[in-house]
Amino acid sequence: MNLDHYNAMRMTAGYIELQDRSWIGLIGAERAEFLQGLLTNDVLALSCGTGCYSTYLTPQGRMVADMLVLAEQDRLLVDVHSSVKDGLRKRFDSLVFAEDVAVQDLGEELSAFGIHGPQASEIIASVFAPVKTQFAIHEHCRIEIEGVVGLLARTDDLGIEGYRLIIAREVTTKVSEALKRSGVVPVESEVAETVRIESGRPSFPGDMNTDTIPLEAGIEDRAINFDKGCYVGQEVIIRILHRGQGRVARRLVGLVCDKTDADSRLPASGMLICQVGSDDAVGVVTSAVWSPECGAVVALGYLRRELADEAGSVVDVMVGDMRARSVVTKLPFVSLPDSAGL
Repeated sequence: MNLDHYNAMRMTAGYIELQDRSWIGLIGAERAEFLQGLLTNDVLALSCGTGCYSTYLTPQGRMVADMLVLAEQDRLLVDVHSSVKDGLRKRFDSLVFAEDVAVQDLGEELSAFGIHGPQASEIIASVFAPVKTQFAIHEHCRIEIEGVVGLLARTDDLGIEGYRLIIAREVTTKVSEALKRSGVVPVESEVAETVRIESGRPSFPGDMNTDTIPLEAGIEDRAINFDKGCYVGQEVIIRILHRGQGRVARRLVGLVCDKTDADSRLPASGMLICQVGSDDAVGVVTSAVWSPECGAVVALGYLRRELADEAGSVVDVMVGDMRARSVVTKLPFVSLPDSAGL
């Protein structure tokens, strides 16, 4: 990993082209009501220039996708992982009957950059002046950069101050060059992944997938509105909350591995977590990085409830045919000051 890029993300700002994102548009007078009955968050509460993080579930309460929903003047823009865009678009389209809703595939039209770091707001204000410098999470506005119109949204997907710049695909190179000239450092995807894991933010489909219930991943405070009306999978979520007091069989945790070398072999996604000195599996690793901030290999993974609830528990993480003694840790690994606003 390039430590200069990492330090830029931690101390100034860096940007990355988000090649794994894609987009669906919903237009029509009943677009908000349509999504309100499908997604876990409160789409009807959105006004133009605001947004929310949400999930779409199966009737069994498991994740089909997570997404960022941005309310524009005449459209809801749904930002999803590219691997689920086609299936989600087809699903939405199949659920439109008499509603005044049309579903658009925008995957070939748009691209995006993530701009992250403690100085991201200052750089954004200088590049996109006279854009305001303070945004609430998921608040967004139209901007212009060198004659190119785009959408700029405040995001928290890496757990640090950040923005998502969504633009027409044909001007991607032009916008990238403009960001470089402004002093933002282009960073490797590995750097963004390191910051994300240090911040304890699960991503789809790596840390969350079609087997995941949102409460297992700990995203319910951001992704679920518990006061809204019906949505797909709500019955399962409510049953866990009320009958099970919010308890799930497994939960996403942090793991600090007993490896202190930056060149240490990382536990791969899917590797088992076992009881110390035993082959009894108690969980699974979903992602891992070497953390410069922690000075150790850190990982995200799912553990059985009885171990996940005990910070300081010791387990063995399988690394190939080797074992790495690891300590269960509350997330995030790296906390931001309260002034960061996340």
